[in-house]
Amino acid sequence: MRAPLRLTPVRVSHDRIIRATVGLRPHRPTGFVLRAEPLDGKTVIHNYGHGGAGMSLSWGTGQMAAELALDHQDRRAAVIGCGVVGLTTARQLQRRGFTVTIYAATVPPDTTSNMSLAGFTPTSGLVSFDRRTPEWDAQFRQAVEIAYRQLQLLTGPKYGISWINNYAMTDTEPMGGGTNTLLPDSVRTGQVVLGPGEHPFPYRYAIERPEMRIEPSIYLDALVSDVVATGGRIVIRKFETARDLLTLDEPVIVNCTGLGAKALFGDPELMPLKGQLIVLIPQEDVNYSTNGGVRNSPPGVFVHMMPRRDGIVLGGTSERDVWTMEINEAERQRVVDGHKTLFDAMRSG
Repeated sequence: MRAPLRLTPVRVSHDRIIRATVGLRPHRPTGFVLRAEPLDGKTVIHNYGHGGAGMSLSWGTGQMAAELALDHQDRRAAVIGCGVVGLTTARQLQRRGFTVTIYAATVPPDTTSNMSLAGFTPTSGLVSFDRRTPEWDAQFRQAVEIAYRQLQLLTGPKYGISWINNYAMTDTEPMGGGTNTLLPDSVRTGQVVLGPGEHPFPYRYAIERPEMRIEPSIYLDALVSDVVATGGRIVIRKFETARDLLTLDEPVIVNCTGLGAKALFGDPELMPLKGQLIVLIPQEDVNYSTNGGVRNSPPGVFVHMMPRRDGIVLGGTSERDVWTMEINEAERQRVVDGHKTLFDAMRSG
């Protein structure tokens, strides 16, 4: 038996809430789109539909999109969208000798990417497992391996990327290493199963895994700075139709518009997964994350906590095909109450 793990409980109460945010994740049941097609003499490369996995996968799909752009002799490229997918794609194009202009209606801190939790979760809200194809699986595995390596190289205060331990709670003894066969072995980290008396959570078992944490406000601002420092431009502009893109001077256009691709390119499959976050006053002594911890929840209902410098972030909502940006008060209450029950039990135990 290991020595008992000691962790500081999160102080959860309504008077410690400093903000609540809503983000619409761009989900496609068959997964993200990554392909090139002609548009009246220009080349359009699509790179969108990452669901809740954009923070995790964007360096990988960005590199693959940039390599598709190499088929064009002209080295001027337009990137449409300034979230994490657009910014990392712009950097991958710059690394391959392209002069890049980003065109976007919004920029950080007002993008959907700023509203993410965010950790390295490359399958979060990404794909319906029964809609996958072998070709898409191979493309995904290539993207996740590239992105995993790139994010490791950016760890440190400049980009707001760090490693912390995550604890998943259960009353059932864990068996094996999980059932997610989509992830390649190269990105799987080891785990330790902590039994009764070895952890402070009000459950029989806690599964400890190292997890990469990404702090969006720091990370996205750093990427913007990198794009501009390498000669890139950012132009505030909104496009109503795909034909509007023909007015651009750049012959290569990379579509990183996320949910915006539904209207811009008429993708009938694209839909939002509405998520909302509750942010508490920061606690410097909390340096671990959690997922689970609400007994008797219906299948698919969950909560998770991530500590960041801008606050303790509580999440656990995913409303399929819901377009409203308004806070769902019932979900807000569920997430706050679930975490309060969990951490109050830690404190009293």
